[in-house]
Amino acid sequence: MANDKHSKRTGHVGDQEEKEESNLIKNYSILQNIIYVFQGVWKWKRSAVPLTLLNAITMVAKNFIIISIPKIVIDNIQTETVSTGGAEQRLFWSVLVIVLIQVLLIAVYNWTESNYFWQFIYVRVKYMLVHVKKSMTMDYEKLEQPQMLDLQEKAVRALYSNGEGIEGVMHKIKILLGNIFALILASTAILILNPWMVLVLSVLSICNFFFLYRAKVMGKIKHWDKMIPKWRRLDYLNNTTVDFAYAKDIRLFGMHRWLHKKQEEENAQAHKLFAEHYARWAGYATLMQIFTFLQELFLYGWLIHRVLYENLSIGNFALYILIARSFFDNAVSLFDTLSNFKEDSLKINDYRAFIEHPEKASLLSQCKELPLDGGYEFSFENVSFRYLGQTEYALKELNLTIKAGERLAVVGLNGAGKTTFIKLLCRLYEPTTGRILLNGIDIREFDRNAYFELISPVFQNVECYAFPISQNVSMKSPKKTDTLLAEKSIAMAGLDKKVKSLQRGVHTELLKILYDDGIDLSGGEKQKLALARALYKDAPIIVLDEPTSALDALAEYKLYMDFNSLIGDKTAVFISHRLSSTRFCDSIAMFAGGQMIEYGTHEELLAKEGAYTELFQVQARYYKDKEVVCDAEARCEC
Repeated sequence: MANDKHSKRTGHVGDQEEKEESNLIKNYSILQNIIYVFQGVWKWKRSAVPLTLLNAITMVAKNFIIISIPKIVIDNIQTETVSTGGAEQRLFWSVLVIVLIQVLLIAVYNWTESNYFWQFIYVRVKYMLVHVKKSMTMDYEKLEQPQMLDLQEKAVRALYSNGEGIEGVMHKIKILLGNIFALILASTAILILNPWMVLVLSVLSICNFFFLYRAKVMGKIKHWDKMIPKWRRLDYLNNTTVDFAYAKDIRLFGMHRWLHKKQEEENAQAHKLFAEHYARWAGYATLMQIFTFLQELFLYGWLIHRVLYENLSIGNFALYILIARSFFDNAVSLFDTLSNFKEDSLKINDYRAFIEHPEKASLLSQCKELPLDGGYEFSFENVSFRYLGQTEYALKELNLTIKAGERLAVVGLNGAGKTTFIKLLCRLYEPTTGRILLNGIDIREFDRNAYFELISPVFQNVECYAFPISQNVSMKSPKKTDTLLAEKSIAMAGLDKKVKSLQRGVHTELLKILYDDGIDLSGGEKQKLALARALYKDAPIIVLDEPTSALDALAEYKLYMDFNSLIGDKTAVFISHRLSSTRFCDSIAMFAGGQMIEYGTHEELLAKEGAYTELFQVQARYYKDKEVVCDAEARCEC
């Protein structure tokens, strides 16, 4: 009855996931995103806040002092003759005081600029680390979903620039503060002369803002979002064509023409989007220039009228021209900054959508403690799994128990569902329906990272990292790596001969990415490295997911037998599409079409004379012939 209830509860999981994935984007307001960014500033580098404020104040102050110089010079020349010496002396002292104040302001401005700038970069890097952590810890199955990959790419675009996205908001806040301070000063001065002038200048500035804002939003929707999947494809093609790992295939299979053509096609599509984007900008820029011209026309006309008919002094004429220009420039800058806030806010929405996307493992309010007695029994109860966006199930109605200390072989042809089964066992995937129990408890009720500690995996694709061999075995930081244990594991895996031949032994760097003297391992050596990792981890459950698929059946069988003797009484799951490699296991589960079609010992399955027997006989004939050839070759060599 409990199982029926659970099935009902989980029966619509797939539909719910698809609804979640179709609504990934968050819609936070500009203000909410500004607060979000500056919460990070306050958390990681709060000294940037007063520095930013002081920088904005000094920037406005030094600019307005420069504006006052023409008026001071003109007024002194008009009020006193140079021959009396009074104007010259007042002019000298006035300019000297202004210069000294300006030097002080410039010094403070440059000091605050240099300090807050690197602090903003520091905060952005912190947000980058949050992104990196999310990428490494998010649900594994989501990494295979195009929607999530696009969202991950969008999140990256919000991070890797000083002037856009998260750091862009920090700099724009500084600019915004400076614009506000300058507009307050300029508006106060112009209001004294004529309040209507402020109104007209504001209306023309708002018109400019409308077109600028529209251009930014349309650029995000019609250019930025459409370019995200193209950037991802172009990055893949660019990386593939220069990656040494692909160099042999590209040359031997003559792929360079096809890859080059593919790049040209992708670049042509990207070029078309860029052309449309800049044509759109040209139209908006023309309208903005027209309104700028109207503003200049109004400003000069009105001030010339005041000089001719209302006795406005030439000094005040110069002053108000500069103040009005400052008002207009800061208004345009203010509205430009606000429109950029909208663009940056959309990018931050992408970032937050990725960072805040819920993980299945975090849905539980409290995780149960893992059993510590060393006996771990797994039960698959009516487990089915369907990949997002797929109508067919990769695994269907699986019921299977793996007893503590048991050797289980999972066999079947490619595409039978073996790897999906392993990823479910490892909790990289979670069932669409049904449940997996560990000692009678749903594995989703355990802390995911603690659960991962139970399993030592060896997968088909062995990845090496640009670290020393010892760390590639321990998969831990240098301080946490037991070098002696790493050497012991390497010896047990049969890689010690290779390591001992290296001048620096287990301290030798792998790959040439971080160090020029790094080395690469052959395919067989990488497989042994993966086995050493599993031995080093010493987890109670061992999983080998066809790590020897590149070897023939005889070599695979020998390796599995050797590894079987090394792991003692641990629970082990051996995956293979070759039936002869896993005859030593306690139980064998044969998969086909996403279902377990047969289960039992090797002898029991042969006695049934079903699908297992048929496939075993086909493979046995092939490898028997091959073994004869190999023996003949060996005798000739002798």
